[in-house]
Order: sequence, then structure tokens, then C-alpha cells
Amino acid sequence: MITTRNLGELTVGAEGLGCMGMSSAYGVRGDDDESIATIRRAIDLGVTMLDTSNIYGPETNERLVGRAIAGRRDDVVVATKFGIVWSEDGGMEARGDAAYVKQCCDASLARLGVDHIDLYYQHRVDPNVPIEETWGALSELVAAGKVRYLGISEASAATIRNAHAVHPVTALQSEWSLWTREIEAEALPVCRELGIGIVPFSPLGRGFLTGAITSAAELPEDDFRRRLPRFADGNLDRNLAIVAALRELAAEKGITAGQLALAWVLSRGDDVVPIPGTKRRTYLEENVAAADIVLTAEDLARIDAAAPATAFAGARYPETIARAAGR
Repeated sequence: MITTRNLGELTVGAEGLGCMGMSSAYGVRGDDDESIATIRRAIDLGVTMLDTSNIYGPETNERLVGRAIAGRRDDVVVATKFGIVWSEDGGMEARGDAAYVKQCCDASLARLGVDHIDLYYQHRVDPNVPIEETWGALSELVAAGKVRYLGISEASAATIRNAHAVHPVTALQSEWSLWTREIEAEALPVCRELGIGIVPFSPLGRGFLTGAITSAAELPEDDFRRRLPRFADGNLDRNLAIVAALRELAAEKGITAGQLALAWVLSRGDDVVPIPGTKRRTYLEENVAAADIVLTAEDLARIDAAAPATAFAGARYPETIARAAGR
């Protein structure tokens, strides 16, 4: 059983489970039975926070999570999101008007089969709607008992402050790993000033930091990662060299490269609860074991030397998706 950590006033297991890949993004060849078994095994291991969104699938992932937690509602912290919409060119956009916020919440409750959402995130910030309107609507959902705590994803430091002034922000969910460290400059200090927890998504670099991916050609044709610059020719070889160095450090400690990368994220502070995603029990148990790994000051120095923040090649997202991040 893993230990617990606090996101603001919300107590959760030290790791959560990202459920997105069970239904979308990384190749649509999911096995619902194995995914449900993975979720239930996670709960048994003390992984209490299950992370989903209305956009995953879309919608099918919330239904999957709802099936998995049937009969175990009191054992889990259900986290879901609203706010991402796709444009005609396949780009990521956002919507945050009050009517839409309430509509999305009711729809998610129905798909999940629950009477309240424990942690409800604004998935992306709508640049055309004042954050005060979006968070005013979210605050009303809390008052109505439909939502317990509120979070925000991929938001700028200024937006976090403005949202928090309307209603307390419990958690910021942003990408954070050895190869994605942008939040450290501005968003992270603001969160710590305001007592907001951090929920890193893709703490394993979308699987790349495990060392299991050596070519984009290995990925399914419908895999989202084929579109990402860091997996593209010209960037991939440089990034693989860094992962090879991390694998050597991991081998010295008798752990996997993925466990080393996850332990690094966990070492960032007791207010950090990463949500590595997997749809298989084998990888789940490997990830959970990382919560027991202690990295010494020497370990951390060697990791930083092998994988400094600016070492990885390529942007996080193509421009059509990047335009919705960090508002």
C-alpha cells in the first residue's frame, strides 16, 4: 500500500492513476476488461485518485471508470475535467462559459454513475471567457454538492491567482517530468504560495522515459504521439541518448528507467501527486513500487546532469495543440 499525500485539503494516495490511455490517444485498441481490472487493482494498492475527462474517448473513458468503481465509490477520489473542444482543423480549443460548465458537470456525473465529483478540473482555459465567469459557475457546483474540490489544468500563474480569488484551487494539473519542466518557473511557486497541490500528468514522458519506445514507427497508426515533435525524426535520437543515460543510472539502483523517472517526480515535494497512466496491471504495479524508492542527493545530482531541463529536443506539442496551453 502506498502512503497518502495532500492536495490542499484533499487527501489522496501518493500516486494517482491516469485513465486516458485506456480509451484514447495511445492507440485505440483497448481491452476494457483489463483496464477495469487495472483500476480495481490500483484501488487495492492505495491508488485512490482516478483521473479521467469528458474528452477522453470522447466520453467513453468516464463510462469505463464508472463501471470500474461500481460498488467501491467510497474507496476512490474521482477526478474528471471539462473545457477542451476540438476545432475543425483538429486543433485544441477551450470553452468555459457558465452554461457549458454546468452542462458538462451533469453529463459527467451521469456517465460516471456518481452523485458528486471529488475533483473537477477546468481542462483548458477559454481565452474568450473571463476566468471569473468560469469559476463562478464552478463555485456554484460546489455549493450545490455536485463537486467537492476544484482544479485547473495547464494554466498560467496569473490565471491560477485569478481563479483562486473566486474559489480555492485545490490542484494544478500540468505536464511535469524530467523532459517537461516549464511549470517550475512561475506556476509552481504560485501554487506553493497559495497552498495548491500539483498533479503532474505524463510523468513518464508519455512512456518515452521508460526506454520502451525507440522509434515512432513502433507506435500504432492512430497513436497521438506520432504527432508530437519530440518523437519526430531529428529529435528522437537526441532524446534516446538521454534516456540511455537514465537507464544506466536506474540499473545501478536495481530499478527500471520508468521507476527512476517517476521517483524523480515524487521527490519534488509532498504536495506532488503524479498520475502515471497505464491500462495494464503489470505496469501499474511497477509504477506503484516507485513510491518506495528514495533518491539521495547524489542520485538527484546525477539525474540532473544526465537529463538537464533544456536537454530534450522538440516542443511538447504541435502548434495546433500548443495554442491552448498555459493561458
